[in-house]
Amino acid sequence: MEKGKVTVMGDILSEIHERFDTKGADIRTYSPLTLAYIGDAVYEIIIRTLIVERGQRSVEALHKQTTRLVCAQAQSKLVMAVYERLSGEEQDIYRRGKNTKLHSTAKNAALADYKRATGLEALCGFLFLEGKTQRLVQIVSEALELAGVDLYEI
Repeated sequence: MEKGKVTVMGDILSEIHERFDTKGADIRTYSPLTLAYIGDAVYEIIIRTLIVERGQRSVEALHKQTTRLVCAQAQSKLVMAVYERLSGEEQDIYRRGKNTKLHSTAKNAALADYKRATGLEALCGFLFLEGKTQRLVQIVSEALELAGVDLYEI
């Protein structure tokens, strides 16, 4: 790892715990919506990083490309593509997120897509908080590949 450069999201989590003297409760007790809350941000930072590192563009272009992959429809497609490759525990976390009672729905998404996206976000949050960031990035990478997303087109 280069000095001064965070290369793994797990380093960010470790740094947060160290700097703020925090260590959350057992994440297995967190509600699926709590996991989805943090997972939404974690997933988006992965996608934003992929897009930003493709080259300098206007913020408007960056935003447009990001929203193509962070919307419920795209997340639903990605999780369906990679679901069979998830471990049993990962599938359980995903299902808990997907099947949780939602208190809102997306304006521009079918309910089924929104639920699958919530499941994916819950899984992302779980893996991040468990410090399993390599596995998290592997899942997102495989999902993009299996869903036919050309990273050089984004």
